[in-house]
Amino acid sequence: MTNRTIFNKTYKTPSESIEILKSRGLSITDESKAQHYLSHIGYYRLSAYMYPLLRIPKENHVFKSGASFEKALKLYRFDKKLRMLLFNEIEKIEVAVRCAIVNHGCEMTGDAFWMTDARNFSNPAKFNKTIRLIEDELNHSKEEFVTHFKETYSNPYPPAWILMEILPFGVVTNIFANIKNKKLKKRISQSFDLQVAPFESWLTIVAVTRNSCGHHARIWNRVFSIRATIPVRMKRPWLLLQTDPLRVYFDMCIIKYFLDIISPGNDMLSKMQALFAEYPEVDLGALGFPSGNWQEEPLWSTR
Repeated sequence: MTNRTIFNKTYKTPSESIEILKSRGLSITDESKAQHYLSHIGYYRLSAYMYPLLRIPKENHVFKSGASFEKALKLYRFDKKLRMLLFNEIEKIEVAVRCAIVNHGCEMTGDAFWMTDARNFSNPAKFNKTIRLIEDELNHSKEEFVTHFKETYSNPYPPAWILMEILPFGVVTNIFANIKNKKLKKRISQSFDLQVAPFESWLTIVAVTRNSCGHHARIWNRVFSIRATIPVRMKRPWLLLQTDPLRVYFDMCIIKYFLDIISPGNDMLSKMQALFAEYPEVDLGALGFPSGNWQEEPLWSTR
């Protein structure tokens, strides 16, 4: 890389940060409250929610008229509640995907230990990496069912349904991607009404969104780096309006698609509507929502 420079910014205490923000035009009506939040959340984390309140050019660090610390804090709270909402919905997808891989894998291979058999996977290097991750999880697991298996059986690894309970979802997606039997991959994908390539891609999107939510990363006004594969044919209601695939709204659509299969009659839409009603000042465009009436999309309007 060229044109790099030395980082020479110094740490600022919460009280010093408040003075800087005020000098840039940010309204702070309760300084003790603002200092409390900066002490417990951090200036750097909150600065992402102050960014849209800056005048253009934003490099001048001058806030718009009417910009306030409370507005930035509301965006922060909204983002937190949105992460919690999505994390809760993704849990249902994660459990269902794990179950499908175990059930179809055991049925088609006729082997309870198929997940630790190299013959069932295409890429030996990826398989060996997965085995190392499996062994690491087994060595560190304190789960009673893992301890019971180790103390009771001589097999080097537990069966697939036990492993699936302790493996991170990212490892699960890698296991699916490396399955050699194309018919097995197809059957797992078809159980979610998707072709193999889109299913694998969407699993990655769900895993990335899950990790963002689980690690408290900002998802509001964020541009993700992975572009989802769109199915050639959609068997179920989907989208008609032009949508940015790198914004969280698209991830929310993928989550809703899975939920409609896993949990028909789910209440994801009503939860979203309640959250948006609680924070009417939030611009949904920053989440990637289309300019048209998104609630009339086939995906969202189907009951």
